[in-house]
Amino acid sequence: MRLSSFAFAAAALLAGAAHAAPSEYAIDPTHTFVTFEISHFGASVNRVRLDKKQGSVQFDAAGKTGKVNIQFDVASINSGTPTFDKHLQSADLFNAAQHPSIQFVSDKFTFNGDKVSEVTGQLTLLGKTAPITLKAHQFNCYQSPMLKREVCGGDFEATIDRTQWGMNYGIDWGFAKNVRLVVQIEAVKQ
Repeated sequence: MRLSSFAFAAAALLAGAAHAAPSEYAIDPTHTFVTFEISHFGASVNRVRLDKKQGSVQFDAAGKTGKVNIQFDVASINSGTPTFDKHLQSADLFNAAQHPSIQFVSDKFTFNGDKVSEVTGQLTLLGKTAPITLKAHQFNCYQSPMLKREVCGGDFEATIDRTQWGMNYGIDWGFAKNVRLVVQIEAVKQ
């Protein structure tokens, strides 16, 4: 009887250790970007990057859970053309004056084996919030030889209908409604 009680207590202790609290990760701003891509009349693709960001990630590989909360500064829109950047920041499109940030929040990570395969969450843009799913093209955790810490990250992608957030500029002229989001993220274990 004592042996079974001891075995049960040891099993309970090990099970608790296997599902320890998620680790905190800090976004690496030099390896984290969001790029918006939209067709320009079917002739070319406009690509715009958001350069300034902040946020946090919690990740538990063993428990296969995670959380992310990232904000992007709309004033940091970078198309490579300053006049186009100003138009993107105007009330016609991203409306930086009234909505200075874009936010993505998630607490649902889906795994394929030990790799994150998608992250489902809420995107807030122009003051409206709607669900999106970011699908991973690759994901990995590694021991950084420079930082001497674990780093986790990946490349993710989603296609959204911008009119769902009220961004309707140019629709009547034939501008595309669908926008491809390309997200690269790396975060450093704290």
